[in-house]
Amino acid sequence: MFNGIIDTRWRFTLALIGIALIVLPLVTPEFYIYILALILVTALLALSLNFVLGFGGIYQFHHGVFYGVGAYAVALMITKASVPWWLAFILAPFVSALIGLVIGWFCIRLTKLYFGMLQISLGSLIWIIVYRWYAFTGGDNGIHSIPMPSFLTTTNAAYYFIVGVVAIALAVMYLLIKSPFGATLQAIRDNPQRCESVGVNVNHHQLIAIVIASFFAGIAGALFVALERSVFPDMLFWAFSLELFVMCLLGGWFTFAGPILGAAIIVALRTFTSKYTDYWTLILGVILILLIFFLPEGVMGFLLGKFKPQTAEVGSNR
Repeated sequence: MFNGIIDTRWRFTLALIGIALIVLPLVTPEFYIYILALILVTALLALSLNFVLGFGGIYQFHHGVFYGVGAYAVALMITKASVPWWLAFILAPFVSALIGLVIGWFCIRLTKLYFGMLQISLGSLIWIIVYRWYAFTGGDNGIHSIPMPSFLTTTNAAYYFIVGVVAIALAVMYLLIKSPFGATLQAIRDNPQRCESVGVNVNHHQLIAIVIASFFAGIAGALFVALERSVFPDMLFWAFSLELFVMCLLGGWFTFAGPILGAAIIVALRTFTSKYTDYWTLILGVILILLIFFLPEGVMGFLLGKFKPQTAEVGSNR
């Protein structure tokens, strides 16, 4: 009975959020709609990282590189190869997944910290190529004024497009996490040695998880192009990946909704504190220190921890 009440509350909450996301552009200034769209894109990206980090126990320290690859794939296919926008948007996540497969194949044989260090090195190699190849990628200038179809030329139109794609992507990721593959991935996170002893191919499952996470990061990169109509090398820089890592930790990296909440907090803080200071990295460092000491399970993990005693109390009263 109690679980039924919880399910009903979650459905009601999701319905309210859905209605709010649809109605907000009608009553909210365009700037805040842009920020909300950016939060949705970043939330999808953070959740794709948490698919391998929180649920897979894989220390993917340079996840932002797959986001940047997806964005640049769209930009280059449209501006250099004259590929139709819809085809570029479809192909971009597969390009990111391919890069994830290549990087993952090299890194998967290492564990934890060494995995993360090698991935940072390989990701930084891609970043420096994008940063220096002026003739093809625009170098540190990036690529701007990327042509979009007429129905995506306004902020509100791009926002609704992003809402639809992100909703589908989140639903698919949730189903993946709840699937037998997701359960196996979490078992590998908790005890890889025991999984190996019962015949689970740990490296194989982890590599698949990296490819899936890279695919969804590529979707987020493509959506960023739809919103901004520009790309730049900082999207692939390791410092941005650190922000994504903090988003997962801040929201709660063992929960599904945690990274979404973390993305909303970090994007909002970065947007509004930039009016007063240029030292965003310092603020991010302070947030990380406070998390380690006071909220090691993140905001969502803390709230769920507070909620669990209530479930026990209800059960005892029955």
